[in-house]
Amino acid sequence: MSPLTIGKLAKQTEVTIETIRHYQRIGLLTEPAKPDGGYRVYSDDAIARIRFIKRAQQAGFTLKEIATLLSFDGVHCADVRQVAEQKCQQIDQQIRDLTALRQVLESLVNDCQQTTPTAHCAILDAFSDDASSQP
Repeated sequence: MSPLTIGKLAKQTEVTIETIRHYQRIGLLTEPAKPDGGYRVYSDDAIARIRFIKRAQQAGFTLKEIATLLSFDGVHCADVRQVAEQKCQQIDQQIRDLTALRQVLESLVNDCQQTTPTAHCAILDAFSDDASSQP
């Protein structure tokens, strides 16, 4: 089996080389030592770590939160659960915020449907500076 260089690591984990370098810069992934005149060689652990990072991102965690999860090293289940519960609360709040935004936009769309084709657009009027000063 050939050495696992950064290019091969990127290909196997379906991320870019720049993503790997970014993970190294922020401390999520350790950069292996560079041998004299050779290429850095990554271990299979790097594959598992990048896959962990990507799955955690898909679950909604930020890279900073992922660093926290990785710091628990699998032995602090209560701490991991607390971070996950906080993420659930954050997602619930985002859902409430998005629902409220949707209701506002839906109201604007309904207002737009009520205007005649020659009138000003209700949506654009709502976004203009003049709309807040109108009675």
